[in-house]
Amino acid sequence: MPRPITATIHLPALASNLAAARRAAPASRVWAVIKADAYGHGIERAYPALRAADGFALLEPAEAARLRALGWNKPILLLEGFFDAADVDRLGELGLSTTVHDEAQLRLLEDASRARRLAPRSLDVCLKLNTGMNRLGFDPAGYGAAWRRLQAIEAVRSVTHMTHFSDADGDKSIAAQMAVFHAATHGLPGAACVANSAGTLWHAGSRMDWVRAGIMLYGASPAGRWEDVAAQGLQPAMTLSSRILAVRDVPAGEAVGYGSHYVAPARRRIGVVACGYADGYPRTASSHAGHFAPVWVDGVESRTVGRVSMDMLAVDLSDCPAAGVGTPVELWGRHVPIDRVAAAAGTLGYELMCAVAPRVPVMVEALPAPAEENAGMALAG
Repeated sequence: MPRPITATIHLPALASNLAAARRAAPASRVWAVIKADAYGHGIERAYPALRAADGFALLEPAEAARLRALGWNKPILLLEGFFDAADVDRLGELGLSTTVHDEAQLRLLEDASRARRLAPRSLDVCLKLNTGMNRLGFDPAGYGAAWRRLQAIEAVRSVTHMTHFSDADGDKSIAAQMAVFHAATHGLPGAACVANSAGTLWHAGSRMDWVRAGIMLYGASPAGRWEDVAAQGLQPAMTLSSRILAVRDVPAGEAVGYGSHYVAPARRRIGVVACGYADGYPRTASSHAGHFAPVWVDGVESRTVGRVSMDMLAVDLSDCPAAGVGTPVELWGRHVPIDRVAAAAGTLGYELMCAVAPRVPVMVEALPAPAEENAGMALAG
């Protein structure tokens, strides 16, 4: 019998979250962001639920090739653009759109076009503007000149204005960045792609021609607070679950786990669960750091106790009297939002999704077949 830990990918939830992005920005086209192997969900697994998007946005030409192999023939955007001359050739081979964010990329495009390595008027470009993130993008003073150089490149068919917010997922205003964006792009024709998930959900003024839906597609909050997105109807797209391996009665004053950081204040019934940091569960979600991550056991919310180890963690069963060896445990998913576990670990749901280890078996909850209400379960690699 295999170890009982499983990650389940919920395709109906992914499809529902894409629909939520469209409701939030009804006048915009939607890039479905599937970088980092669809945020750990798997490009091939997620594709059936997200193919209603207007385009896919990702990082690597190799990821784009995987999409094309699935039959996708609509736009694919390289969010960081290309990295060398060989990647420029792949733009034409795979029919990709690309971000251009610096002088080196601009020169590579100019050279490729002059050498006829790209067909005339075949390439759609997102020109990135640095509006305060100070990561990628042309500074405002040089943005207009970069736009004009792109317009002069024979291979370029269209130029979309793009920027990225530094604070849309927090409590700060995006007004300053939007002001920089509007000033730098004033008088320059072209579509605009500004809103990320946070902008799509919370900042109406940023929902322009395109929005980039990322973390919201996977049912988590851009800000790391589940309460922020609960009203948006987002559904968790991944459940990490396991089972109890052993049960111990721990007397008051006895410790649990490595380092003896958790000491039972009274007699506690403790369950040992087949999940640890080698599976991708965060070691920092441990009571030794003063945090108790939520878990769902036998229809009751409980919490972790003691230090998370490589292959196991401990949970408090004091309020779960019927739980025993073999009882299912949800580490995150439909009952325990991933954002709450991430908060206990001092991180964000993004990281936990991407960190699920290859050794964890994956199941896929399929989309409903036509005229059927209930989705089936199918094993996926």
